[in-house]
This record gives sequence, structure tokens and C-alpha cells, in this order.
Amino acid sequence: QAQLVESGGGLVQAGGSLRLSCAASGRTFSSSAMGWFRQAPGKERDFVAAVTWSGSSRITYVADSVKGRFTISTDNAKNTAYLQMNSLKPEDTAVYYCAAAKNYYSTSVLRQKNVYDYWGQGTQVTVSS
Repeated sequence: QAQLVESGGGLVQAGGSLRLSCAASGRTFSSSAMGWFRQAPGKERDFVAAVTWSGSSRITYVADSVKGRFTISTDNAKNTAYLQMNSLKPEDTAVYYCAAAKNYYSTSVLRQKNVYDYWGQGTQVTVSS
């Protein structure tokens, strides 16, 4: 059974940076879609960023709300995905979840939660003003 474990969350001041990690075990996701979602209190779980494949090319896709500030990357050797978050804002405060799919998908569907087969337990990110 595959497992995803997030780490790297915490408390940071507005304008600061954090890097979240998602360590996968139980199977490799080197050619699968992996993504990050976030959920603020009382709100839906929203798409943040994802990485997928088109042939041998890796494609990344980020939500408009974080474009230019957040970057998703993967390290296949470590079976780990990362979310680098810069210029953080108080509205970025949420629990961040890592997700992975059994296959790769086009960017048109990466925002859909039902694309992903595995989810981590989440890590809290709090941005103070």
C-alpha cells in the first residue's frame, strides 16, 4: 500500500518562504501525476500545483492564486515531491495535502481531486501578517 508523508509546514511571517516535502513509499510515482492541495478552515480543499508527464517531458501546472510564488518539483531518486512557497501571504494559511495518482494525466484534469489515488495526512502552514 502506497503512503505519502508531508513535512515542512510551520509558522512563517508574511513575505517568508517554506518548502514542503512529500515522501512517497510503497510504490514509485516517477511517471505519475503528483499534486498539492490546500484546505483552509471552513473551506473546500483547493488545487495548488501538480506535475505530470507528456511523453518524456515533465509538465508542471500551478493555480493562478499562487503562480509566480509557488513551484512544484520532484526528485525521482528520492520518490519525493516538493512545494517551494515564496512570498507567502496570510491567505495562504491552510493545511496542505500531497496527492499522487497511479497514472499521468493531462493538465486539464489535474485540478480534480478524484484524479488522485493516494493522499497524505496534511501539514499545517500558517502565515502571520
